[in-house]
Amino acid sequence: MNEELLTALADICKEKGIERDVILDALEAALVAAYKRNFASAQNVEVQLDRTTGVVKVVAKKEVVELVEDENAQTMISLEDAKKISGIYEIGDIVDIEVTPRNFGRIAAMTAKQVITQRLREAERDMIYNEYTEKENEIVSAKVERIENGNVYVSIDKVPATLPSREIPVTEQPASEHFKVHDWIRCYVSEVKNVSKGTQIILSRTHPGLVKKLFMQEVPEIADGLVEIKSVSREAGSRTKIAVYSEDPNVDPQGACIGPNGLRVQRIGEELKGEKIDIVKWSENPAEFIAASLSPSKVLSVTVNEEEKTASVVVPDYQLSLAIGKAGQNVRLAARLTGWKIDITSAPEDGFQAE
Repeated sequence: MNEELLTALADICKEKGIERDVILDALEAALVAAYKRNFASAQNVEVQLDRTTGVVKVVAKKEVVELVEDENAQTMISLEDAKKISGIYEIGDIVDIEVTPRNFGRIAAMTAKQVITQRLREAERDMIYNEYTEKENEIVSAKVERIENGNVYVSIDKVPATLPSREIPVTEQPASEHFKVHDWIRCYVSEVKNVSKGTQIILSRTHPGLVKKLFMQEVPEIADGLVEIKSVSREAGSRTKIAVYSEDPNVDPQGACIGPNGLRVQRIGEELKGEKIDIVKWSENPAEFIAASLSPSKVLSVTVNEEEKTASVVVPDYQLSLAIGKAGQNVRLAARLTGWKIDITSAPEDGFQAE
């Protein structure tokens, strides 16, 4: 250890945003272990590292006792021997005796390199974890680096992340999307975990939050708080329903999300590779909200059961299949959007009388 090494260490700590004393404290602890390992010592020792000069000393700490009966005891010193060092010592005092080996500088330098490397690795891992924890539930742009066993491995500003395989129970890849190496894709950061190998960043292209964040980026009225997204239900790659609301009577929440000539929702649909998007006006009246959620189907009546949170909906005969949707998708998404169980029946539109 020397002054030049300490200066270099200070520069590294400044660059990486690490506290210098954190590394030096860890180095002192590592040097204690190195001393005991290399010199088979059972002494109670501490390593003193001069923060200015880089000089390293190994100090044995011995308790003053009347008489050392065991000659092999390394943690005690007799009162007689302690008095030879200084007349101030009494029984029970701790005496510091330097025991720095002649070749300890080489061991110190090797240990310092190992500790600094390890601490830098840990610090960088913590920095990445902290940075991406703040990006959880946000959208990031990522470059596809490789594809293995269905998993898409990407990099975000050189930080590795994963878009997991469609084969796992919670799929993060829409079945309709296919990825190629070097593609740039926008993903939702669904989870950030600190694991033994470092920070694990899980991305998603199926999460409903992706749609919500895209609307927040595309629609200024949402970003400004004039329009609120109340709920989102999604079957990724196929269809999404999004419920929006504005307290300002002069603001049309659906129109704001659709945009001039449908441009805003069109751009979001393109980002989602052609996924269809139904923009629904939210209402605190459950019957109105449920009727709107079944868009694009026309609804003749809605009867709600508040206690069971179920709704019976009547639609025109010719729109029954539209209301239910292919394989039940439309009513399924409407149920998720509203939080109500929805049963649909049909009736002739002509002559139908609403209750």
